[in-house]
Amino acid sequence: MSHPPARPVPRSRLITWWATIGAVTALALGLPGTAGAADGPPPSEGVTAAPAALIRGTLQPDAPPAGANDWKCRPTAAHPRPVVLLHATLTNAHMNWSMLSPLLKDEGYCVFAPNYGGKPGVPFKATGHIPDSAREVARFVDRVLKATGARQVDLVGHSQGGGVLPRWYLRFEGGTNPAKPSRNKVRRLIGLAPSNHGAGVSGLGTLTTALGLNETVSAVAGQAYADQMVGSDVNRRLDRGGDTQPGVDYTVIATRYDEVVTPYHNQFLTAGRGAKVRNITIQDICPQDLSEHISIAYDSNAMQLVLNALDPAHAEPVDCRLSAPLLGG
Repeated sequence: MSHPPARPVPRSRLITWWATIGAVTALALGLPGTAGAADGPPPSEGVTAAPAALIRGTLQPDAPPAGANDWKCRPTAAHPRPVVLLHATLTNAHMNWSMLSPLLKDEGYCVFAPNYGGKPGVPFKATGHIPDSAREVARFVDRVLKATGARQVDLVGHSQGGGVLPRWYLRFEGGTNPAKPSRNKVRRLIGLAPSNHGAGVSGLGTLTTALGLNETVSAVAGQAYADQMVGSDVNRRLDRGGDTQPGVDYTVIATRYDEVVTPYHNQFLTAGRGAKVRNITIQDICPQDLSEHISIAYDSNAMQLVLNALDPAHAEPVDCRLSAPLLGG
């Protein structure tokens, strides 16, 4: 599958996640921006602006976002599959999903948002070895299916949580059954700026890879850093088997202004046997959308695309509201 060449990312937007000593790294791997405007996808009272989400997510790093983890929730005929939200590297569920989680809850979904890849009490999670994190996700999904009585879930993830992590779970940790796709535990995977084929970090990740420094950086940032670099053992093993699994519908929502998963078309997937893929560059729909890797999880245009991907039979047009770098909208 061919993709258009990536447009250069303005150097003023470069935010690195390998220089991780402090908050800059946390931002670079998915810290959200400000919650959507009042006329975006309808915000609920649970939607929290990013500064509040960051503060609460730091002080209470294991707290779920509003709307998530109601273990008494039962799916409806309109929304028969629970939605499991998978956060980005060096963030947590509350930081990442304080816009989308209550929005989905208001739409009638059962919503669940685990924290993974980090110890309890530590704010910046999803730093562990990706196969280990995938096993955590596998246990969480099994718990969701048992609690809700659902047969399948849909996954929505940001960065690592929309890319290599769920792909590893689907392929190697029981998320799918290639011989009998009707028995898959996952029906849809929707990735916001997903790290599907390696993160170049606007050239800085490429440099640490070329210099053999990925493991050194991972000693500070966590093994998930090295795992998400282009050419990592994790990426090579995943790519050898193709991008997709039979019976799963995949949606990638990317931005040309991504400064972490670069070039941005590294996010795109190619459909294999029995799978469907839709690769979306948000500027092809909303040319004035300036969201990048950080703010896409708080971009009302992207949120409408997520809703459409979860329920394509009732998809609605994207109104293309203003969304700014780092802030969303």
